[in-house]
Amino acid sequence: FDNGSDAGLCSADCGREYGCGYGLRLARPESEFEMMRKSPAEILNNIFGFDSFLGLQNEIIDHVIAGGDALVLMPTGGGKSLCYQIPALCRDGAGLVISPLLALMRDQVESLNQLGVRASVLNSTLAYGEIKATEQKLLEGSLDLVYVSPEKLLTQEFLDHLSKCKLSLIAIDEAHCVSQWGHDFRPGYLKLNILKKLFPNIPRLALTATADGPTRRDIVERLELREGRLFVSSFDRPNIKYTIVSKDDSKNKLIKFIEDNHSGDSGIVYCMSRNKVETIAKWLTEEGFNALPYHAGMDKNHRELNQDKFSKEEGVIIVATIAFGMGIDKPDVRFVAHLDLPKSLESYYQETGRAGRDGLKSNAWLAYGLEDLSKIINFIVSSNASEDQKRIERQKLDALLGFCETMQCRRQVLLEYFGESLKNPCGNCDTCLEPVKSFDATVATQKALSCVYKTGERFGAAYIIDVLLGSNSARIVQFGHDKISTYGIGKEYSKNQWRSIFRQLVAKNLLVVDMEGHGGYSLGENSRGVLRGDEKVLLREEQFSKTVGRTSGKSRKRTKVTLEKAEDEALFQDLRAHRQELASEQKVPPFIIFHDTTLLEMVQKRPTSIVEFGRLSGVGKAKMERYAAGFLQVLSVPEKAES
Repeated sequence: FDNGSDAGLCSADCGREYGCGYGLRLARPESEFEMMRKSPAEILNNIFGFDSFLGLQNEIIDHVIAGGDALVLMPTGGGKSLCYQIPALCRDGAGLVISPLLALMRDQVESLNQLGVRASVLNSTLAYGEIKATEQKLLEGSLDLVYVSPEKLLTQEFLDHLSKCKLSLIAIDEAHCVSQWGHDFRPGYLKLNILKKLFPNIPRLALTATADGPTRRDIVERLELREGRLFVSSFDRPNIKYTIVSKDDSKNKLIKFIEDNHSGDSGIVYCMSRNKVETIAKWLTEEGFNALPYHAGMDKNHRELNQDKFSKEEGVIIVATIAFGMGIDKPDVRFVAHLDLPKSLESYYQETGRAGRDGLKSNAWLAYGLEDLSKIINFIVSSNASEDQKRIERQKLDALLGFCETMQCRRQVLLEYFGESLKNPCGNCDTCLEPVKSFDATVATQKALSCVYKTGERFGAAYIIDVLLGSNSARIVQFGHDKISTYGIGKEYSKNQWRSIFRQLVAKNLLVVDMEGHGGYSLGENSRGVLRGDEKVLLREEQFSKTVGRTSGKSRKRTKVTLEKAEDEALFQDLRAHRQELASEQKVPPFIIFHDTTLLEMVQKRPTSIVEFGRLSGVGKAKMERYAAGFLQVLSVPEKAES
């Protein structure tokens, strides 16, 4: 850093003007990364403990370091955060990260602090004194990254303060929130275009895990990123297995799914309503699981306590509303289960993406039925959105139905929705592992369509099915539908089978659920050819069991098997126990110390010295110095711990 002046008097604004290349400010205290950083690759290795970048990370980082704007689409767990964290450590000033997810901000700041990076957070959860202290650090240039909520950012007082600070970049996380076509629209995000006007020379990057074509265009337009680059990583999460089941007996199906695949694992169960969240959480607890509710209607302290337990303890199942964003950064969520249909494929992808962020095998499980359709359509119809937006939301629902009812590889359908193709079936979804049988449903479809027509195109599935099955209910007699030609002509199928048929007819647009929100069916545009007998209809054949076998809560064995060899599994659990002790002492989630993937690598490679320990993935210089001795002792090589 020889710039011809006394290094001790180096100006805080010297930046690249003096040719140091990294804008180091020698007049302020140095953070861990400043004492060792040279290039993005070296920061990746020395600070974050990884040997190489993933996918487009390197290209994105170089682009931002050079001062370019960008829109980054990368799946959850794909390494989005490094795309702004590393450039912030390379450029002069502090990186400003805008996020609506308070818990996520907290976890990321704790993780960065563990790595020796000076990071802090500014949001409504902090006391006044804490906010002022952080703002002063930002002004002094003694922070590398600061995470801020949109509400805090957009106050005039804070914007005035920012104008006096040196910023390296501005990262807008969860950027889909800016778009009304996205799945989690936040009106406050619309005002973030002010950053372009206030900081025209600071690179800005918007990041999201989910955005279809209209949403991407909206993000670029509203955030004024027209001169930036678009980076789209693969949306494929090959470690996640996708499974969809019919909603009948869904509670017992959920229990069996957890028992068979995830006993002792952390997971998320999504429900549509707050009441259902409370009911399912209580029921799972009674069945012997460590389950906790989480929704916006809960007392704030209770909700935060439950999320804290979920983050910091092993084997906790959180039951949450679909509409309430949890903002979790927990990498070892092994399953995400939906007991109700999410409102779009974007929502589904975002929510299931919270499973397996560490890359280990995980499950996405969904139970859905016809009742979900009426509820979601009600949400669409009763919203204050424009007619154009309601039309878009209905199209998104249709795409979700197509995904649920497909006989193709689910991953191929999901990726195609986001504009990506997968040449061969994935082999890791229910339709690949247990290929779906189809049957000629032309006659059944004609019966269903005819019954809808003859009853006036105003009744829902339950009523139409009762007519087809010849029910003598008072309502059917009242309307005289026991006298029409389709009365009782569908007795070859059970009620559950008819419900499956109706779901698939809606997915194929042969039937349309009315947009008034009453759930009544009308004939779709494609129905005429089927009724005339010009077109053949193939539907998936579902198996319906009367009961789902499972064990009782009291006798259930809570065992967790991760590795094939018993001694390896025992060592892995010992390492997890040591990690839990460290995390409890520091009052942080265990994954802040090390991810499960790092512990598994310890088991596999059995390091015998600090040097070998430092070569593990996810072990940077700060963590090596801080944790190597303790973990080496657990690995039964204490004599090498001081080498």
